[in-house]
Order: sequence, then C-alpha cells, then structure tokens
Amino acid sequence: MSRKARATEIPAIGELDRQAGQLSLQLAKVLKNAIHKGELKSGDLLPSTRVLAGALSLARGTVLEAFEQLVAEGFLESKHGSGTRVAYAPEGPYPALKETAGAKIPLSAQARAFAKVGDQMKTLAPKPFAVSVPTGDTAPDDIWRRLGNRLRARGPGAPSGYGDPQGALVLREAICEYVRKSRSVRCSADQVIITSGNQHGLYLTLQILLDAGDTVWMEEPGYPGATSLFETMFRDRKMVRVAVDEEGMDVESGIKLAPHAKAAFVTPSHQYPLGMPLSMSRRAALLEWAQANQAWIIEDDYDSEMRYAGHPFPALQGLGPDNVIYLGTFSKILFPSLRLGYAVVPKQLVPAFCGARILMDRQPPGADQYVLASFISEGHLDRHLRKMRSVYAEKRRVLMAAVNEYIAPEVAWLQPCDQGMHMVLWLRDGLDDHLVVDRAMQAGVAVRAVSHMFTPENRKSGILLGLGGYSDEEIVRAVQRLNEVLCFSASLITPQNRQEPDYANIFRE
Repeated sequence: MSRKARATEIPAIGELDRQAGQLSLQLAKVLKNAIHKGELKSGDLLPSTRVLAGALSLARGTVLEAFEQLVAEGFLESKHGSGTRVAYAPEGPYPALKETAGAKIPLSAQARAFAKVGDQMKTLAPKPFAVSVPTGDTAPDDIWRRLGNRLRARGPGAPSGYGDPQGALVLREAICEYVRKSRSVRCSADQVIITSGNQHGLYLTLQILLDAGDTVWMEEPGYPGATSLFETMFRDRKMVRVAVDEEGMDVESGIKLAPHAKAAFVTPSHQYPLGMPLSMSRRAALLEWAQANQAWIIEDDYDSEMRYAGHPFPALQGLGPDNVIYLGTFSKILFPSLRLGYAVVPKQLVPAFCGARILMDRQPPGADQYVLASFISEGHLDRHLRKMRSVYAEKRRVLMAAVNEYIAPEVAWLQPCDQGMHMVLWLRDGLDDHLVVDRAMQAGVAVRAVSHMFTPENRKSGILLGLGGYSDEEIVRAVQRLNEVLCFSASLITPQNRQEPDYANIFRE
C-alpha cells in the first residue's frame, strides 16, 4: 500500500493584518519570506488550501489566490493529484540585508558626470535671484485657464491615439507665423518640430547632426546645458571651445582651431551668459564658413524677445535657412513648467528629426499644444511680451541701481547688457564664486556660479542674477545681503583668524 506524501508544517505565520486588507498578498509575502529564509525548501509539500484556510481562519479563495500568485512567480508548482510544492528555494538561508557603511557599488564615470551636472544645474529655490522664475505680474494665469477650459469643453476629455511626432499642426502653423513676424525666420509649418524646450531640442539636434569623431564649435564661456552634453552623452564627439568677445563668438579663432568642424552652436541674439549679440560681420563670417564647409549652425534663441533698448535682433536663421537649425522655447517667456519649445529645421532634416523623436518619446504632450496655439494666434502672446518687457525693464533698472548703491565696484561689477532675463555680476580676483553661491544660499539669496561655464584654464569668477519673480523691495534687500556675503568673502582672501558668521541669524528679518 503506497504512502501518501506528508505535507510540510507551515512555519509560524502569525497574525495577518485584517484591517489592511489584501490578505492574499499578505499570505503570499509570508510564504515567500519563509522560502527565502530556508524554512521551506525545494520539493516541500504544502498543506491543501482547505486545510491552510481553516488553520488561518481565512476564506479558501484567499489562500487559493495566494498560491496562484506564487505559482505565477515561480516559487510554487501545482500538479493535479499531487498537491502544491515549493518549486524554488535558494540553497541555504537567504542572506539578511545589513547596513554596511561605505560598502557602496562604485559609480561609473558616466554616473559621476551626470551627478556633477545635476549639482551644477539643479533647480534653485524661488528666492532672489533665481534665474527663470517668472514675475507674478506677467503670469498669463487667467487667459491660459480660460483658453484651456474652452478647448476642453469642445474636445474629448482624454484624447486617444498617437499624434504627429512633429507636434500639432495648428501649433506649428502659429509658431511659423510668430517667428516670421517677430524673428525674421524663414520657414513653413512642415519645418517646425515641437520639443519639450531648448534642452530637448538641442539633444535631438546633436544626436542627428553629428557622427562619432565629428567636431562642433561651442562658445567660451557657454551654456552648460550644451557643453555638458559632450561631457556625458556625446563623449565620442569632440567639442572645441571658441572664445567670445564684445562681438560674440570669434569666428576666425574657430576656423584656426577646427576649420572642418561639422557644426557650430551659438546664441547670436543674446550670448549666454554674457548677453552681447553676435555682430553683423561675425554673422556673415559664420554663415560663409558653414556654407563653404557644408557645416550646420545651431542657433539657440532662448530669450531674444527680452530686449530693452530698441527692437529684438533678427534671427541668424533668416540669413541662411539651409544651414541653420533654429531652437526656441516658451519656457522662459511664459512659464518653465509648460515645457514646450520648437526647432525650425531645413526640410532635408525633417524625416531624421521625426525618427529620433519617435525613438525618444514618440510625440509631445497634446493638451497644452492647443492652448498655446490659441494663445499665439489670438494675439495674447504679443500683448504678454509687451507687458513682460516693461516689467522686466523696471526690474533690471532696480537691480542695477541697488548694485551700484550697495556693492563696491572693487568687489563686484555688472556685465553691460541691454536684454535678457538675467545679468552677470563679475567678482574680484580671488573670490571663489562657488563659495559665494553657498554662502549666499545660507543668506537667503539664490544665485548660480559662472566659472564652470568656462574651461578650467580660462575660468573667471562671477554669478548670475535673475530678474524675475521678485518685488522691488526683495531685490534691494537681496542685494544688501549679497553685499554682506561678498564683503565677508573678500576679507578671507588674506588669511585671517575669523570665524564664518551664522548667516541665518545675521540676515534674519
């Protein structure tokens, strides 16, 4: 007479939390832990679902559901007439996880490079002088809400299906008309690619234009969001830093350094971070070089609308549309959370941009595209920009007056600039802008360092002062606090036995 296999005794399960619900998941977790700990071994026969349900005062269906989950995950196996057995268990007890100081997995060079970028470009607290914080007086809240409600009332609440990787046609048409009138850009709607902002557009562009080993010109100093791409994502492509002077990028220097570069990245209407435009003679020289060498020009037009003396400078793209990829964004002139920008590209590049877009994120989000299209086509953007220029011109005047009054010119001075949403404050020799940034943050002032926008051998110390988001009183008070930080930091250039002050108490209002 054959003996029936005897079921293994289940380890002490304890009380399940009946108020928390999901008892089948709780039971499955307990059984899984018993397998990991070696209390249940491979081949062990478990009690029937009826027996186990009775022992635990559970519905049989609850136990059956837990068994089915563990069978699906590969921990148990069930055969008709043979019961349910443990299918998998580690050899020996499952090692307990322990907190071990310093026993971390070494990071790759790529991870360290990204971490550095994250630290340098992290979002600043909304305090003076954080860059790209919109001024409350100019926020288009009411109009944006009204347009959004109107569009949602007319269309489906949750549109289905995939859209065009180039973006909504109605928005591309509105952008095409806007840049034609305001920036002298020459294009049609089928050349416009909707992006998630300038950084996204720049990543797509570099991915498409450059092969391994290709060289690109970058401004010196320059936008860290561009230079950091070559220090992280495009290490197999070469970046050559080209000096900037009062006329913008020095094209002759670029030709000497890398005459056969594949592309040049420039901010011709408002150089980042210094603010000067690229002169007409330099624009002509850059276009002549690009056309002669079959090279591309990547034009970042990030906040060119904000010029306070005269009209905004026309885009470089209008002079050479076959060689220029034009990048624009609405994040700064409307609000950063919008995450909508655009690239205007030569027609031969449109299929490549569509393919790259499909692989990256398929298409831009839909809802805000239609709101933005209405915002532009109904004239709200033009009125918004006129208001912004007026408001930011006054903020700029208040900032310049406060710096002139409270900060000694032998300690720090402003870079001359008549446009944009930030200004550069240069620091005297010996002042470390990164230390100044840290001390200013303790004092309730949010600024960014400029030195990492240079190569190490050409590094200059300075900080960015954003114009938006703050009242006149906040600007003046922040300049006074910044002056205290700068004076203390300057006093440390000559070593003295001084203890760093408690900024939180010194600057308490």
